Amino acid sequence: MNRRQFIRDVLLWSAGLSLSIPKLTISETLAAPPPPLLAVEKGKDPVVLVSQVLRSLGGMSKFIRPGDRVVVKPNIGWDRSPEQAANSNPIVVKTLVEQVLEAGASRVLVFDRTCNEERRCYKNSGIADALHSLDNKKVRVEHIDNRKFVPVKIKRGKSLTEIEIYKDALSADKYINVPIAKHHGLSGLTLGLKNSMGVIGGRRGMMHFNLGQKLADLATVIQPTLTVIDATRMLMDNGPQGGDLRDVKIGDTVLASTDPVAADAYATTLFDMKPDEIESTVAAYKLGLGEMDIKKMQIVSKSLG
Repeated sequence: MNRRQFIRDVLLWSAGLSLSIPKLTISETLAAPPPPLLAVEKGKDPVVLVSQVLRSLGGMSKFIRPGDRVVVKPNIGWDRSPEQAANSNPIVVKTLVEQVLEAGASRVLVFDRTCNEERRCYKNSGIADALHSLDNKKVRVEHIDNRKFVPVKIKRGKSLTEIEIYKDALSADKYINVPIAKHHGLSGLTLGLKNSMGVIGGRRGMMHFNLGQKLADLATVIQPTLTVIDATRMLMDNGPQGGDLRDVKIGDTVLASTDPVAADAYATTLFDMKPDEIESTVAAYKLGLGEMDIKKMQIVSKSLG
């Protein structure tokens, strides 16, 4: 199912309509899914890292078609500088947007529902300036418009059954999730699944009860075309906001996958943790949203040998 079809189905679910379930042949039912492809690269130049992981996955043109309307969703939640590693690296975000444009996107939207004052977050993160430097009218760096949140029923949700989601995140042809890898005081780590909280409305504090399951429930609706995890700088403690440079580790790593669970699972190991230590990863795996066993992934990397 492509993203456009998936979003059509989400809107039908929200309207309370039922969908027919396609019949599968015995061979289709018994066939094991192929191992998820995960690209990992290490190095000092974020531009090169992003380019290499995309090339390993088949290139951006494999995911973006000419004319696509694309959302690139980084973490821009905090009034912090790039060095403090609370937000996605602006160079990583800019390089992804450039690649999306080269693949023929008609429009690229970049936004986040921030925790601190949005103008300071967009400016001090470096992301707004990085994207404005492209001087391309197809790129829009937008502040959240509260009128654009729409109620969505989460049919597969176990703990979260309805929530407001930003309309642009739902209606885009393609959605690229670009979280920074960092510590989080409540969830342990904040990676791809957690980054999706930036597209939900209402009182987000209610998410914090049974957070891991709710993030997994949300992931049944917010399904990225591609997850690119920025671990060029990693906030190792006092997340998600951070502030002290002593809490920052230079990771010099970017990884990407179409499997959001696999991406989060592998990124967990960069913190010397195991995937099953993160509740959202386990919950998403149990919902069938991806693979968390690293041994079952096809990992490609030029820098790791």
